[in-house]
Amino acid sequence: MSLVSVIVPTFNRAYCLPRTLDSALAQTHGELEVLVVDDGSTDDTRQLIATRYADDPRVRYLYQENRGVAAARNLGLAQARGDFVALLDSDDIWQPWKLELQLRCLQQFPELGMVWTDMEAIDPSGKVFSAAYIRTMYSAYALFAKGQLFTQTAPLREVAPDLLGVVGDAQLRMGMIFSQMIMGSLVHTSTVLLRRQRLEQVKAFDETLRFSGEDYDFHLRTCRYGPVGFIDLPAIQYQRGMPDRLTRDEYRIHTATNFLRTISPFIEGARDEIHLPRTMVDSALADAHLWIAELRFEAGEIPAARHHLWLSVRHRRGQGRAWMLWLACFLPSRLRSWLKHRYQAIKLPLRRRHGHP
Repeated sequence: MSLVSVIVPTFNRAYCLPRTLDSALAQTHGELEVLVVDDGSTDDTRQLIATRYADDPRVRYLYQENRGVAAARNLGLAQARGDFVALLDSDDIWQPWKLELQLRCLQQFPELGMVWTDMEAIDPSGKVFSAAYIRTMYSAYALFAKGQLFTQTAPLREVAPDLLGVVGDAQLRMGMIFSQMIMGSLVHTSTVLLRRQRLEQVKAFDETLRFSGEDYDFHLRTCRYGPVGFIDLPAIQYQRGMPDRLTRDEYRIHTATNFLRTISPFIEGARDEIHLPRTMVDSALADAHLWIAELRFEAGEIPAARHHLWLSVRHRRGQGRAWMLWLACFLPSRLRSWLKHRYQAIKLPLRRRHGHP
């Protein structure tokens, strides 16, 4: 039986960490290790692990000074011993059959380097408010028809016939999706299972991408190295609404700038690998610059907003929103403040493409 290493970074999450760890330890695939990487917590995390999980040899506790989630995951990856590696955020919850189903998919289709799944979304009380949330959270799915996104499908009932009561008519969707991932993330980190060979190609999370975006960069590079698979079935419960989440509003500018920072080198240096129309790639860059411009405008950073607006319209000229914001940058501050509130009321969110509703 293959060993699966589960990497769980955490920071001051003792209040919710046990249900996350318990969901990992309750997997029907029993050959696993759970690496809890404490990123400098000041709460009771260390004591919690020492008391609640002291008798479970599958749980390994690692501590580092606070360096961010990317560095925490990298410490876990460096210590992982498994042939497969799963990523789990410290407030999410797995279904007990998650790893077993994913391993079946990777065993039947050895060309796949990663599989991920859909997810239920729950509120802080644990109530499910969306039974299939990934296409809501990651709006890049809407940019492609199913045949454009994945080139091959397999019924999960044939992959895992003894899990028929779980999988029903759900599908495993497979393909080479590096090009499509340039338009925005399609992968949610807590749903991922990686093959060791693919991980050795991707190597690590980029620790310079602080606060947000390190997961998108990692998954984009994972998809560049070969085919991947999406289990079109929710296998986790994704926690929304916690006050300490990294998707809260003060991190939006990091999300936006890191998105642009992630895609730009690939567009410039790996264009022959991106099989998308030039207009579509230009649209991704235009939206990224407009997203940053909006946030800079909201923060009162007008020169920076004008800079990104100019770059946005260079990639796509016909943008009423961008031109309206450009004009607003030259208005008196009082009128600009009034217009900012009006603009916020009518604008469409760009950030969902990167997974931040």
